Order: sequence, then C-alpha cells, then structure tokens
Amino acid sequence: MNGSSSGRGRKIVLWRHGQTAWNLERRFQGSTDIELTGTGVEQARRAARLLASLQPHAIVASDLRRAAATAAELASVTGLAVAHDAALRETYAGAWQGLTHEEIVGQYAEQYTAWKRGEPVRRGGGELETEVADRAAPVVLEHADKLPDAGTLVVVSHGGTIRTTIGRLLGLESHHWEGLGGLSNCCWSVLGEGARGWRLLEHNAGTLPEPVLGDDD
Repeated sequence: MNGSSSGRGRKIVLWRHGQTAWNLERRFQGSTDIELTGTGVEQARRAARLLASLQPHAIVASDLRRAAATAAELASVTGLAVAHDAALRETYAGAWQGLTHEEIVGQYAEQYTAWKRGEPVRRGGGELETEVADRAAPVVLEHADKLPDAGTLVVVSHGGTIRTTIGRLLGLESHHWEGLGGLSNCCWSVLGEGARGWRLLEHNAGTLPEPVLGDDD
C-alpha cells in the first residue's frame, strides 16, 4: 500500500502525542486512555507552533485523550478542525497494558523477545502489528487523498501506530518495521510523495524539516 504515485507532491506529518504519566513510568499504555501531563501540554503547544508554519491543510487524530489534546493545540493555532478516528488508536496489547517495561520483560520474556526479533506476536493477547497497520494506514491514505497538490496532512497518533503505518506506506515487510525506531513525545516523522510512492523524509524530528540537498533526484 504505497498510495498514489502520481507525483502530486503531498506530505504526511505523523505526530506522536505529548508526555503522559505512564510514559514517565515506562508503563505500556496501548489503548488505555491516559491524559497528557502539564509537560505534555507544553510540548504540544511548542510543537504546534512549529508545525503550523508548514501550513497544513488537514488534521486527523486518534480519539484517545492524549492524542486528541495534542491535536487540539495545532487546531487552535491553525484554525483547522480535527477529524478524530478510533482506527488511529495505539495497539491494543491486552495483559501488557498498564505494566511497566520491567514487568513485561519479567512476566512475558519469551513473547517480548519474539516481538523484538520481528516475529508476529499478539502482545498480551492483543493486536498484531500488521492488524494495526490494516486499520490505521487506510485512514491516513483516505485523508491524504483529499489533499490538494502539494498539500500537507498532520496525523496525530501514537508511537506504535505511527511506526506500523510508516512501514506499511513505505511498502516494507512487517519484520523490518522495528528498524524504524521509536518517536519521542511530541516528535514527528514526515512522508513525502515521490514518483514511486511515499518516501520517508524525516524521522523522530523535533524541528522543522529541512530540504534534502544533493539527493539522487
């Protein structure tokens, strides 16, 4: 699923939500609806001021509070409405949700190791990463398809969902998705539309994208 290859020059900014208390405690949030901390709100406000200068045409966000509140900061700066979609929620991870990293490694060592090796694992009895991409990537493409030529879409979501969506849109096999690495709170990745589909232009960025000089095209 690489999207359109018509070379319309569109961009997709995939923006992770701000900090939560569970982030600080290294608890697996998954689909649990945790709100932003005060620091998380400030992170979102700072990032929103930067992202607003890209003059986005549309914003779509997960309906979980941490993502919705992050998106609201960009909406307040740009005047754009936010479309909320449950398909952009973080991976449902069953019994893992609410556990710290140490608890997961201690209680589900074999499952955790297999996941890190890139094997398809239902962490805690929850969703496969490919199932997350199956629900999230089509929503992103649906909104991107509505953009004008050279338009920009901002997608406000969660670290795992963003990683799997990027992997799907780039056409990578699922066992390679972990190689993309994670996003820090309120950082973003940027996909640009090229002649052969979507390209990763920026990953885990916290400053505005710079033009790539001296690339091969």
